[in-house]
Amino acid sequence: MKDRHGLLTAPIGRVLLNMSLPNLIGIMTILGFSLADTFFISQLGTEALAAISFTFPVTLVISSIAIGIGAGVSTNLGRLIGSGNAHKAKVFLHDALLLTFGLIASLAALGSIFIAPLFRLLGANDDSLPLIHDYMIYWYVSAPLLVLLMVGNQGLRSTGDTRSPAMIMALAAVINLILDPLLIFGIGPFPRLEIQGAAIATLFAWLIALSLSGYLLIVRRKMLEWAAFDIDRMRANWTKLAHIAQPAALMNLINPLANAVIMAMLAHIDHSAVAAFGAGTRLESVLLIVVMALSSSLMPFIAQNLGAGQPQRAKEALLLSIKFIFVFQTLLYIPLIFLAEPIAHLFSTDPQVIEWLSFYILVLPCAYGPLGIVIIVATSLNAYHRPMSSLVINLCRLVLLMLPLAALGSYIGDVKGLLLALPVTNILMGIACYWLAQRICEPTKVTTANAMS
Repeated sequence: MKDRHGLLTAPIGRVLLNMSLPNLIGIMTILGFSLADTFFISQLGTEALAAISFTFPVTLVISSIAIGIGAGVSTNLGRLIGSGNAHKAKVFLHDALLLTFGLIASLAALGSIFIAPLFRLLGANDDSLPLIHDYMIYWYVSAPLLVLLMVGNQGLRSTGDTRSPAMIMALAAVINLILDPLLIFGIGPFPRLEIQGAAIATLFAWLIALSLSGYLLIVRRKMLEWAAFDIDRMRANWTKLAHIAQPAALMNLINPLANAVIMAMLAHIDHSAVAAFGAGTRLESVLLIVVMALSSSLMPFIAQNLGAGQPQRAKEALLLSIKFIFVFQTLLYIPLIFLAEPIAHLFSTDPQVIEWLSFYILVLPCAYGPLGIVIIVATSLNAYHRPMSSLVINLCRLVLLMLPLAALGSYIGDVKGLLLALPVTNILMGIACYWLAQRICEPTKVTTANAMS
């Protein structure tokens, strides 16, 4: 595998830009995928919308596992490619995909058996359960396809190719957008399947996308090699994968759990604040989309350069990304100062919700520069084979700082006091992560292993 995308030799800024732009498109299509499903299902009524809302925690767990495995694949493949071990990279990807399919297929089978008790535990009533069953029985079939697609795309990104995964995800989103209304509402020759139709549309979209991803990996790029069954080799590769994947998956689960606690705190003060916070978090995902795109590009870039014995180039990329994100997010905040209330009016007509959301938009994005630094550093630590450090950063931010400060803020200043605690947390953690980025290095045992290989 040659340095086709210039990760090891081309100017750092240009490479990261070329990688991040397709990532940006890919992330936007994933957001659009979810919004399209929610929009069309909402047309079926409140009960259908409530049913799909109950499925989010389960789909989030599966997605978090996929993101964790993807981080492990990207980091390990990047190092193997950077060090010139193309054969080992192919075998590693084979073993990683085998484990991924086995794990997710097993979880999906269990989930399909226990749909009713699981969703009763989550609070679903007798009216919602039949709708949830109709949706999840097909979603569980598509879950292994989705996770294989996400992990396979991370394999492509590990080479520096971010354009192909973005195009594949965009195609999946278009297929889903076309099939959703046809199958949900029974347009033309298609039967009216309602909420079940949304799940079937998703299944077909993932199946076609996975076929394209597999074609690229196996036929075009020859990145996947069918390896003989060797339990010792597979166990060794799975251990390497789990070293990154387990903390990364857990890290992705912490944020929504912390948000759930914040929402519970707000619910005790003012239910209008809960609605405002929910809208604010959706807005946050849009405002931080450049951070997410760049962090996805940075991980394979750092991994390849560390694998090639170029730690200084890896560190330069990290520091350059931090500076760019801080400046970009700070400039992005300026128009929000003047547009806070008009933006809030787009989400609600309730005066109290508008007041709280306007305050959210004025206060929280001012610290998205430091928050971007936290995200960039936490993601990069996976490439440095320090996944537990990445996990500790998020635990410190959410458990040791954010939640205690939010509780204190709510006690002193109700909703405004609680919301003010969030940017204070991000500023403090941003400073700490910038200090850490200047001193970051590989663990000794990883450096030694690279030298031996």
